[in-house]
Amino acid sequence: MNLKALHEKRAELVQKMNDLVAAADTENRAMNEEETKAFDQAEAEVKALDETIAREERARTLNMNNMAKQPDSAEERAAMEERAFADYVLGTVKEQRAGEQNLSMGNNGAIIPVTIANRIVKAVKERCPILKGCTMYTVKGTLKVPVWGKAGTHDIAVGYQNEFSAITADAGKFTSVDLGGYLAGALTLIGRSVENNAAFSVVDFVVNQMAEEIALFLEKELLHGTYGKVEGALSTSTTLTAASSTAITADELIELQSKIPQAYQTNACWTMNPATFVAIKKLKDTNGRYLLQDDLTGAFPYRLLGKPVYLSDNMPAIAASAKSVLYGDYTGLSCNMRENMQIQILREKYADLHATGVISWFEFDAKVTDHQKLAVLAMKSA
Repeated sequence: MNLKALHEKRAELVQKMNDLVAAADTENRAMNEEETKAFDQAEAEVKALDETIAREERARTLNMNNMAKQPDSAEERAAMEERAFADYVLGTVKEQRAGEQNLSMGNNGAIIPVTIANRIVKAVKERCPILKGCTMYTVKGTLKVPVWGKAGTHDIAVGYQNEFSAITADAGKFTSVDLGGYLAGALTLIGRSVENNAAFSVVDFVVNQMAEEIALFLEKELLHGTYGKVEGALSTSTTLTAASSTAITADELIELQSKIPQAYQTNACWTMNPATFVAIKKLKDTNGRYLLQDDLTGAFPYRLLGKPVYLSDNMPAIAASAKSVLYGDYTGLSCNMRENMQIQILREKYADLHATGVISWFEFDAKVTDHQKLAVLAMKSA
C-alpha cells in the first residue's frame, strides 16, 4: 500500500472516531459499550497506521540518499573489482563467484576484469602515440574500411558548363581495406616475495608492466608491421628517396613534408630514431639557425619545421635503404582491436620459479587506409 492510500485510510478512521464522539455528545450521554469498543478499535488501527507511515517515510528517505550517492557507484564498483582482482592474483580468495567478485569468468578460466583491461589500454595509448593517433575500430570479425581513389585517369570533374549541354559523367571509385584480427599476448611474472610486501600494489604493477610490454610491441607493429599479418605506417606508398645512404638534408625534410596535402598538415608530426634525431638536430638553415626548435609548451620537447618530433627506438636508423623518417597524420593508419583484452592468472605453471604469471591476450590488425596522410623518407640504397 502506498503512502497516499495509508493517509486516506487513517483519515477515514479518524472521521469514524469523531462521528462516534459526536453521536454521544448530541444525545448528552456517554458512549455505550458497542461505541466504546468501535472507538478503541479505530484508535488502535490509527496508531498502527502511524507506525507504518513512519516506516514508509524512513524507507523513502534512505532510497533518496542512495540515489544521491549513485554517481559514485561506478567508482565504487571499479574499486571493488580492482580489490577482487588483486586478491585473486595473490591467491587470497578461496572461492571465486563471478557476481560477488565483480569478475567475469571465461570458459578457459580466464579472468576478464573490465576495469583492469581498460586501465591497461589507456596506459598503452599514453605510451604509444601512434596507437593513440591512428584511426581506431573495435569490430569483431573482418572490418572493410572504404578507401576513395581515382578510377584510372578519371575523377569527378568540376568546371564551367553550358545550358542544355550534357555533362560528361566521370567518377572515382571506392576500394576497401580489410582489417581482420591477429592474436597477440603479453606475459609478466610477479615474484611471490614481492607479493608478500604490504606496500606492493598488484593492480598498478600489472597495469604498468602489461602496458609497457604491449606498447613496445604495438609501436613496432604499427610502424613496421609483419609480412602476412599487420601492415605498418612505413608501408605507405607516399615515399621520397634521399640522395645519400648516410645523411639527410634540410631540403629533403622540406620536400618530405610537402608531400602531405595541406588539409592533413594540422595534426601531422615527425617520427624517427633517436640517432636520426641527433643527426637532424645538427642541421642549420642558410642563416645558421638550427632547424629543430625547442618547444617547452608542447607534449614534445622539439619541433621540426613547425611540427612535433616523436622519437622511437623502433624506427630504423640512417642506413642504406632504411626508411628513416616518417611524417604525417597518424589517422592515415587504421587499427582494429577486435577482441576485448583478456587476463589470465597462472599460479601453478611458475610455482617452481616462486612466481605468479599474469598473461594478457588481445586480437588486432592494422593497415594504411589513407596514403595521402603518411609519407616516408627512404635512404638511398648502397
